[in-house]
Amino acid sequence: MASDLIIGLPKIYASEGNLKKCVPPTNGFIIGTWHVTHSSLLLWKGKRNVNITYELLSSDSSSVTKIDDLVSYQAIDSETIKTVHGVDTPTPGNQGAWDWRGKGWLMIASSHWECLGFGHTDDDTLWMVTYFAKTLFTPAGIDIYSRDKKGLPQTTIDGILKALKELGVEDITKLANDIFQIPQN
Repeated sequence: MASDLIIGLPKIYASEGNLKKCVPPTNGFIIGTWHVTHSSLLLWKGKRNVNITYELLSSDSSSVTKIDDLVSYQAIDSETIKTVHGVDTPTPGNQGAWDWRGKGWLMIASSHWECLGFGHTDDDTLWMVTYFAKTLFTPAGIDIYSRDKKGLPQTTIDGILKALKELGVEDITKLANDIFQIPQN
């Protein structure tokens, strides 16, 4: 299964009386390439090889450490690799949460994401669960990341989905029920 499978709620649901929130991972845990193996976000339907690479950027004048965020993916029937590039800034007052802003022509786009849980499988494959808040262009969603392109054991996926549903928040349960596998090849 997975070590210490603890999943928390996004901060937006703290008003519902459940303050259970993930203790955020360190930047060292986040940095590197992650394979998005499962998602409820419809924008990943019909896509494969969805990866996110995080790199630390130098602290700015206010000592805020930002993260370079590069998403790459392919359509199921295409060899063309497409990318989306942005910068993640820690959300003030919400540890384990970041505000994303697109780079280049995507500078007008922004989103908010939070880590809901993270850990490793029995074979030490790292995993992370993220929540993306609703934007003008996309509904809220949940992604499951793996460091290993092969993904996670089904027992780990099942445990994550069960933990999400046990949080007792209807919106999160619906997102967990909508999660589908993203091909990695």
